[in-house]
Amino acid sequence: MSISGQVERTQLVGMIADYLVSSGQWLATAESCTGGGIGGALTALPGSSNWYQGGVISYSNFLKQTLIGVTDESLATHGAVSESVAREMAKGVAKVAKSDFAIATTGIAGPDGGSQEKPVGTVCFGFFLKGELVAETRIFPGDREQVREATIDYVLERLLTLITLKKSG
Repeated sequence: MSISGQVERTQLVGMIADYLVSSGQWLATAESCTGGGIGGALTALPGSSNWYQGGVISYSNFLKQTLIGVTDESLATHGAVSESVAREMAKGVAKVAKSDFAIATTGIAGPDGGSQEKPVGTVCFGFFLKGELVAETRIFPGDREQVREATIDYVLERLLTLITLKKSG
C-alpha cells in the first residue's frame, strides 16, 4: 500500500522495472532503517535480476564506511541519520554496484533512538540519478513497522517520480 493510496507497491515496482529494462539501466540500494525491505519489495517481482543489481544493508556506521564509502566527517558532523549520509550511501552503492540509479535510506524507526532534533520516524533519503544526487528528509508517524513500511512505499514512489522527471528532462 502506497502513501498516496493510488498505486500499490507491486505496481510501483513494475513501473520502475519497465523503465529500467527498456532503458538498459540498473538500480542498487543501500538500506539502514529498512533492513532490506526495499530490496525485498524489488525482488518480489519476477525478473528483477534484469534491472536490480542488489543492495547493501548498512545498519552500522562501520559498514556504511567500509562497504559504501560514507565519510567519518559526515557521520561526525551530521550523524548517521542525515541527508549528507544518505547522499553518500546512494553514491557509494551506485559506484560499488555499477548502477545508473541508487536509493538509500537511513532513519530512526523506533521505538527508541529519537531526539527532539530527530524524532522517531525521521528518515533521510538519498537518490543517485545517473550522477545527480538528491536528498530529502521525511518524518513518518506510527510504530517501528509502520515507519519502515511507509519508508519503503515512499522511496518507491519518489524514485519513480525522479526517474520519470530525469527521463523527460
